[in-house]
Amino acid sequence: MLKNKKLLALTSAITLLPVLAGVFLWQKLPQSVPIHWNAAGEVDGYGSRGMLLGLFGFLLVMHWLCIGACALDPKSRNLEGKAAVLVLWIIPAISLVMGGLVYSAALGKPLSVNAILPVFMGLLFVFIGNYLPKCKRNYTVGIKVPWALENEENWNATHRFAGRIWVAGGLAVMATALLPTVWVMLGVLAFMALAPMLYSYLYYKKHAEK
Repeated sequence: MLKNKKLLALTSAITLLPVLAGVFLWQKLPQSVPIHWNAAGEVDGYGSRGMLLGLFGFLLVMHWLCIGACALDPKSRNLEGKAAVLVLWIIPAISLVMGGLVYSAALGKPLSVNAILPVFMGLLFVFIGNYLPKCKRNYTVGIKVPWALENEENWNATHRFAGRIWVAGGLAVMATALLPTVWVMLGVLAFMALAPMLYSYLYYKKHAEK
């Protein structure tokens, strides 16, 4: 990822695009802008315009920290290709979606958070799920439980299983945009997180007995 300086510069610039939008819209923005929504999709937190711009600067820092963590991974060679592209684009995508939600609400034309976030998150999980079966062992990306990290067969089986779960889960998360509550989505997310871990452990126990 550090070798591809052009893509790194592009994704960093895209992460900061909402800052440019904020400077352009500065005079139109109110002194306090929405920065947080509750489970019902209602704004319940405000911040200053300067804090808003700092928020996207923080996302850029997170972008670089993710890249740095991957670059320092002892198995960083396993994070080339699609894995690198995936890591490089996650934070920029989050920044653009967040910018759209914040600025639309600040300008009095709010978008539906409870509709947009499930669709965005679901698409993200579908993309990640398609990649997981191809994910090679590393310490940064993937289902990093000890039983999978210690055994390549366990890692491969766990990530094939996780790929199917995350694609199906991503579609289910998108479908929750039609529901009036976020609790179903949270339940799906919990299952997506825990099921691959349990599968990896059961795989380990089964083969340890043999």
